[in-house]
Amino acid sequence: MKARRQMKVQEIITKQIIHTQEDLADKLRLAGFDVTQATVSRDIKEMGLIKVPSQGDEYRYAVPSEHHPANLQDRLKRLLREAMVSINDTDSLIVIRTIPGNAHALAAVMDNSNWEELIGTVAGDDTILLVIKPKEAVQTVLGRISALLG
Repeated sequence: MKARRQMKVQEIITKQIIHTQEDLADKLRLAGFDVTQATVSRDIKEMGLIKVPSQGDEYRYAVPSEHHPANLQDRLKRLLREAMVSINDTDSLIVIRTIPGNAHALAAVMDNSNWEELIGTVAGDDTILLVIKPKEAVQTVLGRISALLG
């Protein structure tokens, strides 16, 4: 069921412009899938979907085209430089603020960066929470981010 639903998600976002999770949930329901917003949110995260610029100031969901590790590093560098507004840390957590609509894309790339200190990310619209282990590695991760910002 999940595999079929995620195939449908990919089909929908490649054929139509989908701006929000609610839009995607509505399209899935029309296609016969009984979904909640939480289910759609999990699918987006699992599939690594990103938001890309659409018309005007709007963003739409898209399938990332780059999965090559070298491209991920370049993409991470670009997203950090273009989308990050601020960064702060405490204990074993780092909080990154982005311009609205960019947190999911940056978090997805960070999740795929294979940084051993990064346990995972949680992303909202404009905020990402990075969970780091051990807490002493926070400075290492901050240094890596600083180096990418150049």
